[in-house]
Amino acid sequence: MTLEIDPKKLLYFAAVIDHGSLNRAAKLLGISQAALSTSMDRLEASIGMRLLDRGPKGVVTTKQGDILYCHAKLIREEIELAERDLLNSYDGRAESIRIGSLPSLASRIIPLALGRWRETHEGTGLQVVENAQIDLLVGLMRRDFDFAIGFTEVFDMLDGLRQRVLFRDTLRVIAGANHPLRQATDLTWQQLVQYPWISPTSRRTHTVLEHIMKTMNVEPPQQVTVCGSVSLLKSLVAETNHLALLPAHAVQVEIAEQRLCALPFDDPVLSRDIALFFREGYEMDQSRRDLVSCVEQIGLELCRNNTHD
Repeated sequence: MTLEIDPKKLLYFAAVIDHGSLNRAAKLLGISQAALSTSMDRLEASIGMRLLDRGPKGVVTTKQGDILYCHAKLIREEIELAERDLLNSYDGRAESIRIGSLPSLASRIIPLALGRWRETHEGTGLQVVENAQIDLLVGLMRRDFDFAIGFTEVFDMLDGLRQRVLFRDTLRVIAGANHPLRQATDLTWQQLVQYPWISPTSRRTHTVLEHIMKTMNVEPPQQVTVCGSVSLLKSLVAETNHLALLPAHAVQVEIAEQRLCALPFDDPVLSRDIALFFREGYEMDQSRRDLVSCVEQIGLELCRNNTHD
């Protein structure tokens, strides 16, 4: 079955859902409520599915409406991105740099790199977004970011993307200062999975923890809590018996202050390459190259120090 979907009606549909009312959406769009209502009727007729439930208190989406709304938002965002890029290109405006970063890198490496970069680029606009690897790559392909800093060898969703390794870091099993396993020796994964874990990622699957379990061919922990904030993750590990995987550089301060500890467990799979991801054919200006260089330098310095420790 082929559906005939009018892109303009999709934008109208997204506005209706955003505002929860045909009347409010019509005012925003600059058309009459009757015209908007007719447009929504025609959209439903062309698809052959009911998308909206209309009531005296406004409108709500059906199951099919929810699905279409997700795509309508993406289309609207793409149009806004195209408009912005075209205007910037036409006017010669200096665009803000937009980068994506893993939360574990944003806790220490990225702030230090930005501080060094700002010493010579005070007036350049910058936006930094923390997210899980899969979301970074999706955002990069959608042009939400100029480039992203993530890890290699996990995701095969790289069509149209390129990567360049910047440095290599090592994940550690992190626990609270008074964790029962702190004094253990010759730890095995079977011992570790008896405790609850926290995984630093977003709403999606494809976590670092899952990859490591698959690579090591071992069973996952019985209890895993997903936490999108590294700072919250650290607090939970410090205050409970939860365990977590974080790079050594991300917990260097907490370990020095004896709020956290790295358990004596090591495996080659815990070492990973951190890379710059960018779209095929993308060319950086000098300020962006300088920013990448600062991230690389800080990463090499911190990871070298942790190796020596």
